[in-house]
Amino acid sequence: MAENIFLFVPNLIGYGRIILALLSFYYMPTNPNLAAFSYILSGFLDAFDGHAARLLNQGTKFGAMLDMLTDRCGTMCLLVTLGHFYPSYMFLFQLSSTIDIACHWLHLHTTIMSGQDSHKGKEANHNLLLRIYYSSRPVLFCMCAGNELFYASLYLMYFSEGPQVIGGLGLWRCLVYVLLPVAVLKSILALMQGYNAAIGLGDIDVKEREQAREQAREKAK
Repeated sequence: MAENIFLFVPNLIGYGRIILALLSFYYMPTNPNLAAFSYILSGFLDAFDGHAARLLNQGTKFGAMLDMLTDRCGTMCLLVTLGHFYPSYMFLFQLSSTIDIACHWLHLHTTIMSGQDSHKGKEANHNLLLRIYYSSRPVLFCMCAGNELFYASLYLMYFSEGPQVIGGLGLWRCLVYVLLPVAVLKSILALMQGYNAAIGLGDIDVKEREQAREQAREKAK
C-alpha cells in the first residue's frame, strides 16, 4: 500500500502552521496580542517540522515546499500590514517582501532544475556565507527568528511601546533597534542567494543550448 505523505507528521505540523498564520492575518488589524502570538507560534513550529522530518525519516519535497511557502506568505502578509501601519516606510516593506519572495523562489527553482536534493545543501550554496547560513542550524534559527521577531516587534510597537526595559524605552522598540541589523543582513543574504541562483540558472541555459546545437548538428549529418 502506498504511503500517504500528506499525513506525515511534519506535514501535519505544517498544516497547523498554516492555520495559525491565517488566524494571525485575520486578527492583525484589531487584536495585536492574539495576532502576534499566533504568528510567532507558527514561526516557532518551523523548527519542529524539520526535526520531526529527520527523526521520523519523513522528509518530502511537498513538505519542503509547504514549509517555504508558509514562511514566505507569512512574512509577506505581515509586511502588508506594516505597510498600512507605517505608510511612510511602505517602499521598504515592499522591497523587503519582493527580495524575500523572488530570491527564495529563484533559488529553489534553480536547485530543482539542476537536480539537487535540497536548496540548503552545499552544492546549491557555493558562497561561504550562504553555506554557513544553511549548514549551521543555530545560525539559521537565530537569523530567521531574529528577522521575524524584528517585524513582529515593529507590528506590536504600532499599538504599544511595551513594558519599559532600558532608559524608559519600551521592550518592542528595543527589540526593533537590536534586531534591525539581523533583518538587513537576512535581506542581503537573500540577494546573494538570488544572484547565485541566477548565475546557476544561466549555466543551465548555456548547457541546454549547447546540447540543442549538438543535437541539431547530429541530425544534419
